[in-house]
Amino acid sequence: MKTPLSYVFDNDHPEAADRHGQLPAILDEFTIARLSSLGDLTGLRCLETGAGGGSIADWLARATGPSGRVLATDVNTRHLPPSPSYDVLVHDLEKDPVPDGPWDVIHARLVLLHLPGREAVLRRLASALAPGGALVLEDFETTFRKLVLAAPSPQAAELVDLYHELLVERVLPAHGNDPTWAGRVPAAMLEAGLTDVDTVIHSRSWPGGTAGALLIAANIAQAREDFLAAGMTEAQLAELGRLVADPRLLVRGHFTYSTIGRRPSA
Repeated sequence: MKTPLSYVFDNDHPEAADRHGQLPAILDEFTIARLSSLGDLTGLRCLETGAGGGSIADWLARATGPSGRVLATDVNTRHLPPSPSYDVLVHDLEKDPVPDGPWDVIHARLVLLHLPGREAVLRRLASALAPGGALVLEDFETTFRKLVLAAPSPQAAELVDLYHELLVERVLPAHGNDPTWAGRVPAAMLEAGLTDVDTVIHSRSWPGGTAGALLIAANIAQAREDFLAAGMTEAQLAELGRLVADPRLLVRGHFTYSTIGRRPSA
């Protein structure tokens, strides 16, 4: 019997808290701008899947107000605050039915690219929308090279390039991740019957010591054995840990594709 693929960035890992601190710093401003583009959210029913540390669920709770409803789900909710301003549900997007809706807004950030059954999940989420409701999917597109914008040495740049190459070609695919998924979401939404499909692509630079660079260290910490199995050495991993804190390093964040599609009103 085939062993199920495991999620590479498990919330039970001791380093997971670092990721849940860095990802909001990298992405929340962009995500909030995209959700705000949907219009007034007051009173709406919102489903936040793969809620992580809950920063976007918390923002949605404030945006929808007391007359709205926000449900935050994750396969492991341990990083959500103990008394959140929204409802919480332990939930597996691939195995469990979509929580009862219908939903006016469904948001998933850095979730579907990790799920082998991502196309089927997208269709189920689209079907759970209320008429006129919006599905907002945000994922990294990691196949683009040239991550290093500046480095303290050519050898340092080569080391970051090696990390990125192994992450995209070996580490993530071994756990069911599809680095090309973000660019395929618009077509998948249209095939699922959604309309007004719109994608905005975001990225910016991050010097060593800031969230976008330190995410490299968090990735290595959580997938250390995978990187070693892919051919990196302990010395290389240690050097990367030092390098991502060096302000002379300047990296480009992964391109984030934010795609919105709406269920037809009639």
